[in-house]
Amino acid sequence: MEERTAVNDPDQPQPLPPGVRPFTTRAMLVTLLVLVTVVGGGGLAAAAGSQLFGAERPDGCEKPNRRMDLYAMELPKDAVTGQVRLGYGTTPGAASYPGPTIEMVEGQCLAITLHNRVSAETLAALRTNPTHPLGVSLHVHGVKYTQQSDGTTHSGSYVASGESRTYTWFAKKRDTKSAGTAGYWWYHDHVVGGEHGTQGIGSGLFGGVVVRRPGDPKPDRTFVTAFGDRQTINLRKSAAADTCDHANPQPGPTCFVAKLGERVEFINFGIGNDMHTWHLHGHAWANTRTGLVHGDGALADSTELVDNRTLGPGDSFGFQVVAGDSVGPGHWMLHCHMQFHSDGGMATMFHVLDAEGKMPPGGHHTPLATPSVSNHH
Repeated sequence: MEERTAVNDPDQPQPLPPGVRPFTTRAMLVTLLVLVTVVGGGGLAAAAGSQLFGAERPDGCEKPNRRMDLYAMELPKDAVTGQVRLGYGTTPGAASYPGPTIEMVEGQCLAITLHNRVSAETLAALRTNPTHPLGVSLHVHGVKYTQQSDGTTHSGSYVASGESRTYTWFAKKRDTKSAGTAGYWWYHDHVVGGEHGTQGIGSGLFGGVVVRRPGDPKPDRTFVTAFGDRQTINLRKSAAADTCDHANPQPGPTCFVAKLGERVEFINFGIGNDMHTWHLHGHAWANTRTGLVHGDGALADSTELVDNRTLGPGDSFGFQVVAGDSVGPGHWMLHCHMQFHSDGGMATMFHVLDAEGKMPPGGHHTPLATPSVSNHH
């Protein structure tokens, strides 16, 4: 079994290089003042690295109460475009794009150790500036973290090939001063190719995050859709976006399938540069944090219901629906409602199985039958 590496683990003292004596508090303060005076605030990160940014855990997180490992891996190149594909996975053999959905509950503090298994050669081929550092990172939206866990080059919080680093995320609770962190978010690389991680995201280094509040209903299945450039869903389009085997459908990044009556959750976000409109046939949801109607009476009556939502780059939202509610089993189209995007292949299917778990007839974007044409004379 591979030994877990815990570089920059917030709960373990970090070893000092040979010959280096530990700083006293006074010495550290003097060093900081000298650095600020000499290089200025803008050059502090580059001169001193991430260890000078202060606490490694955000306020409220005394100690991580949950841990997980995440691996950044090279995957087979795209069969159509030949583009490099990378992915995150909880084990080296389980990497995919999107990566694993990470669930948290408000109040939880999560330590994620990222292991970079992407070769330096691949990272060098993706970068747009020959002097840009080679590495992979983990940057998250929505939850709390310090600059030690920002996943950026300017903070030095990235991982070189063959190395590991621990990031700490805190799902802060709602209180009188804070809105909390409950919601649907996403995580992604912020280093591959350039300082904004554009090539990392474009290669597949992204995944969904959901932060729940205690008492939130749990879904039976969760699916992630990343709407991106070139009319893609999860970097795929047309037939590649829906590969469900009708005889034995297995849920995954290219197979959105559920049994009639199951509670299904969709986590959705925009990547790249294009605007989209996210639309699901046969199902609607409340325009709320969870997609569910909360309360009753006037509050429920005033809750907006939607089945189409605008999605821009970096935006994220999610919701839960009951599969086939009042519409029954079927192959329900999920697509961008910008017409030239859907015409260009930005569409897939949400397959709702019947009560026995069997696929209904049709599907795969093909008509059930060709209508007959009658000529009347």
